[in-house]
Amino acid sequence: MRIKPTNLNDLMIIESDSIADERGFFMEVYRADFFAEHGIPTEFVQENHSSSSSQILRGLHFQWEPKLGKLIRVIRGSAFAVAVDIRRNSPTLGQWSGIELSYENKKQIWAPAGFATGFCVLGENADVEYHYTALYNPKGESNILWNDAKIGIDWPINNPTVSSRDSKAQTLEEWLKRPESNLF
Repeated sequence: MRIKPTNLNDLMIIESDSIADERGFFMEVYRADFFAEHGIPTEFVQENHSSSSSQILRGLHFQWEPKLGKLIRVIRGSAFAVAVDIRRNSPTLGQWSGIELSYENKKQIWAPAGFATGFCVLGENADVEYHYTALYNPKGESNILWNDAKIGIDWPINNPTVSSRDSKAQTLEEWLKRPESNLF
């Protein structure tokens, strides 16, 4: 396994070598010793799986109570994953990083608490797995508008399909006016 830093503090890309033969492949996706050595939590308490079709965009989601970090990978298809730094005192506040995650490249992204995450499907479909460091709490979570002009994410698809909730999300500026934003 290898860790590659991104342009955002604490956001990391995890790459794993795979061993392939006529039967398929084998690879490590998690090692507590390796994660701990690189400052990534080693205890995940919830795993989620989403399946989405062409032109779907999900996000930008985050949770402050309890603080939730996410380890994200694509297990079928391909998606453009994005993380936005929403930590009030961070030097990279409001900046974003994006990477293609796919079944083929087998990359993962680690987004600690204080990052809003989302993705759009590249191609026909994508199955995405999320490993959470905290249990989901609908009363302590929210989202940032996927096309917030001040963030300026360069999504690689046009006219995405988004949920009603995601289309009505707050801007980063609105989030920073909320008292909860001080928790990151």
